[in-house]
Amino acid sequence: MSTSGTTTDPAQPEGEAAPRRRTKAPETRAAALMDAAERLFISKGIATTSIDDIAAGAQVAKGTFYLYFPSKEALLGALQQRFVDTFCGRLQAAMDRQRPDNHHARLKAWVEAGLQTYLDNVALHDVVFHEYRPEDRRMRNDNAVITQLVGLLKQGDAAGIWDVEDATFTAVVLFNALHGVADDAVAMGQTGDAERKRRARALTKFFEQALHPGEDDDSAG
Repeated sequence: MSTSGTTTDPAQPEGEAAPRRRTKAPETRAAALMDAAERLFISKGIATTSIDDIAAGAQVAKGTFYLYFPSKEALLGALQQRFVDTFCGRLQAAMDRQRPDNHHARLKAWVEAGLQTYLDNVALHDVVFHEYRPEDRRMRNDNAVITQLVGLLKQGDAAGIWDVEDATFTAVVLFNALHGVADDAVAMGQTGDAERKRRARALTKFFEQALHPGEDDDSAG
């Protein structure tokens, strides 16, 4: 017992301060849980992955899981939202590398980034959107990627670049075209760089033709 009223660690060398225990910030713990869940869901599947597995994978106590997510379903919803946010962010970044008034280049960038991002993350996409099907389908019906494309189409239409009568309907058709081409690439095992570029060129041409009824537009290059 120290006469000064403080306690010392007998294993700690005299004159050295005891190291502080480092704890993860709340946002870091939440991200760690989501990262661990992604890995486990892809490798094991959702049904066979337990909350105990996720907590162990994130190196936190099981009780910590419930501080951030009330259930595994809530975590899956968060993973879906993170996927969509990341997807939209990459598409926006690709468009923003082009001039604001170059609508053809921005559309081409949207297509290329969309196809690339989907194919890079197809395993995660399939597990969180196809294996998990919640009763609440609001997120699917209010697709942020389609909303982003609607904005791009309206900008081009306002500038007189395209002829878009119904931007939302057109965006739904074009988005599903991209989704279908990506799914076909996976099914055919054609996901290499050369094939991605070929499919992106074909998609961009299809998009441009759909936005110019009756025209064969080669302006996208």
